[in-house]
Amino acid sequence: MAYPMRMRANIEGDAVVVRVLMTHPEETGLLKDKEGKIIPAHFIQTVTCKNNDKTVLTCDWGTAISKNPFLEFRFKGGKSGDKVTVSWIDNKGDTSTADTTVS
Repeated sequence: MAYPMRMRANIEGDAVVVRVLMTHPEETGLLKDKEGKIIPAHFIQTVTCKNNDKTVLTCDWGTAISKNPFLEFRFKGGKSGDKVTVSWIDNKGDTSTADTTVS
């Protein structure tokens, strides 16, 4: 299944600000469907963010993250033209990766 991401990275002051909107169902495993059957857990477990192949952020997530999560973070040391890459893997082994150029 395809899980697209929309992202951008801009320099604001002395830091690069990265904003990422991820597409993902983020099911907790606690809800039931219309027939009363439990909807299996399906959630992003690990998010990794890199600037020019150097890891600048790693997040370990669980079931408390909302559907189609939004992530914003800042890091220092980046510059205009750098490549920023965000990747994630979920509890079912699905993955998604997107990259952008710092502007």
